[in-house]
Amino acid sequence: MSGRSLALTVSGFALIATCYGLARFAFGLFLPAISVDLALSPSFGGVISGGSFLGYCLAIIVSAGMTERFGPRFVAGLAGCVATLGMVGIALAPGGVALGAAVLFAGTSTGLASPPLAAAVARRVAPERRDTVNTIVNAGASGGVALSAPAALALGNDWRLAFTIFAGIALLETVAVLLTTPGPGNAPARGARGLPAMSGDLWRLVIAALFMGAASTAVWSFGGELARRGLGWTSADVGTLWLTIGLVGLSGSLAGPLIRRFGLNPVHAGSLVLLAVGALTVGMAANGPAVLVGGGVFGAAYMMLTGVYLVWGVRALPDRPATGLMLGFLAIAVGQVIGAPLFGMLLDSVGARPAAAVFAMAAIAGCVVFRREFPLARPA
Repeated sequence: MSGRSLALTVSGFALIATCYGLARFAFGLFLPAISVDLALSPSFGGVISGGSFLGYCLAIIVSAGMTERFGPRFVAGLAGCVATLGMVGIALAPGGVALGAAVLFAGTSTGLASPPLAAAVARRVAPERRDTVNTIVNAGASGGVALSAPAALALGNDWRLAFTIFAGIALLETVAVLLTTPGPGNAPARGARGLPAMSGDLWRLVIAALFMGAASTAVWSFGGELARRGLGWTSADVGTLWLTIGLVGLSGSLAGPLIRRFGLNPVHAGSLVLLAVGALTVGMAANGPAVLVGGGVFGAAYMMLTGVYLVWGVRALPDRPATGLMLGFLAIAVGQVIGAPLFGMLLDSVGARPAAAVFAMAAIAGCVVFRREFPLARPA
């Protein structure tokens, strides 16, 4: 790998880690302390968290279009700036309304970050290495989760100091990504902008990602609640679960090499089965170690699947990699928006174990969505 490709891989991984782990997921870990200090009700905290999903959906659509128009460097730098300013706003928020606006603003950085990095990889990395680099960069989300969990444990209730430190890290990362990401290049023809014509490959991508996104809410949105109900876990215990998910999820960077070795279909189906096993284990575990094992399996499978959908989208639209990534990741987020309230209703009506079983079956259902096997890579 050339020096420029390596620099892009490192800075891209760090940008994804910053936007996902610090600007988005860290809020949930600090929410108990924030709620006490700012007198937030549980329902208001839920509204803020839900708003971040909506912000992500809007941002990733805007990001794909802006990347094609202005180039990867501008949009990647914008993502870093939004994360930095949003976390400054969180640290300084005097009340619930200001906090909600800052959290929503910071959370949009996740939607902005991924499309320009996919486009940058298509521009700067040799075709035979693009799948590998894309999935390494994508695994930055797990790195960010792994970083935010011990930070929450170490800083305790001092959430303002934590987000001030996070904002400083984001500022440094913004400078790094501006130095390593390519600028404007050959944009697609005007007629190729906007949403692409939905081929069978793209429809299958959207359907598969919707199933996966919905199934993943069993752990992302309710993993802590499942452990609390089943084992009486505290917030600190849940932080350990998140740390496990993040650390083991780094193995998702292997998605690219595995796809090259076995193909998209087997890796996709196998990862969905593991996602189901992980979610089912978290929901039904009888002891703490089993919950952590289930969380680790879930984290590895989830990051592997996001890598699969990234590669799938980029290969399906090789001339528009930012838009190809956007379709898969947007479908995951929409699935999460749909899945979270459904799981909550099941949890209240039938209990934790049946709810976990139903959502595990939703993951398995995604296995039936097959696609043709694309070439390993296509020249730019």
